[in-house]
Amino acid sequence: MLELQIKSNSPDIFLEQTLIKSAIDSEVKNLQRALTKTDYLLKQFEEKYHISSDFFLDNYTAEDLQGADDEYITWLGEIKTKERLIYSLEKLQKISYVIK
Repeated sequence: MLELQIKSNSPDIFLEQTLIKSAIDSEVKNLQRALTKTDYLLKQFEEKYHISSDFFLDNYTAEDLQGADDEYITWLGEIKTKERLIYSLEKLQKISYVIK
C-alpha cells in the first residue's frame, strides 16, 4: 500500500483532497484505456501466429516472423508497454489518502 499524506493550511483541505483524488482517478482511467488498446494489439499478433505473447517472448526471434525485425520489435514493445501499464495501475490503485 502506498500512503499519500496531504498536508495543507488551507481551510479547503477536503476540496484539495478531492482534486488530487480526481487527478489520480483520471490517470487510472487513461492507463486502463491504454492497457485495453495494448491488449488488443497483442491479441492481433497472438491470433496471427497462433501463440501466446509469453511463448513468443521465450521462443521466437525476428527471423520467425513474417514481418521480421519490424514486427518483432513492435510485438516486444507492446509486451513491455503492457508490463509498464500494469505496474503503474497497480501502484496508483493502492494509494490510500491521509489528511493532516
